[in-house]
Amino acid sequence: MKNKTAVILCGGKGSRLGSLGKKIPKTLVKAQNKEILWYIINFLKSSGFNNLVLPLGYKGNQIKKFLKKSNNFGISIQAVNTGINSNIGYRINKISKYLKDPNFLLLNGDAIFNFDLRRIFESHCKNKFAITFLSGEVTYPYGSIGIKNNKVIDFSRNLVFDKLSTKGNSNYIAYNYTGISMINTEVLKKHKKSFKKSDNFEQVFYPKVIKKFKTKLIKINGFWHSIDNIKDLKAVDIKSKKNNKFLKLKKLKKLLNKKLI
Repeated sequence: MKNKTAVILCGGKGSRLGSLGKKIPKTLVKAQNKEILWYIINFLKSSGFNNLVLPLGYKGNQIKKFLKKSNNFGISIQAVNTGINSNIGYRINKISKYLKDPNFLLLNGDAIFNFDLRRIFESHCKNKFAITFLSGEVTYPYGSIGIKNNKVIDFSRNLVFDKLSTKGNSNYIAYNYTGISMINTEVLKKHKKSFKKSDNFEQVFYPKVIKKFKTKLIKINGFWHSIDNIKDLKAVDIKSKKNNKFLKLKKLKKLLNKKLI
């Protein structure tokens, strides 16, 4: 089988999860009785990713125990200690030696998703993009006032949006970034010096690549839900009922038993 590599960032402390985040690493928090990481690994496996690299940080030994108990999900998984307080740039630099394939997937370890990842990754490789960014819908947690034809027409809370207009520039549209991207390995390694000590990997690395190389933005057609706090965790059940593209736990287990993914 041809190798497809994914890097799952698992070093976060989950401080916004309150007492729950003090007991376990963020990616092991359960949604519908299964760990976030369980969902991520199974979805990646179903999309043909058979080589995973996990930069570990906060309570990393718990993640190692979880992987061992699951027999590494039957694929190659490298769990690498990268320091409890390390920034993302340092973590990625530390695990770069495990990146052997021409392109790899980079994602956060705190989101549940279900979309045609295989097709998007193949498109990224075929078109030789330096980076393909994935955009998805997100819920605005505050009140918003709807305007149409210069008239107030409604008031809403928890409005779902995928892009924003910006002040002072009507031609500029900002799309929500899911924390998932496909990256050309050679491009990443060429820029290691610029980001390995930076406080913000994304803010340093991505703008440099965008200016120099061909990049792409793709909007996810499917389910994506980031879990940053307790409210986000509770919203999984609500969101899954409204969006039938979410592959529910019962259905996912059935597919796994039939070895269809």
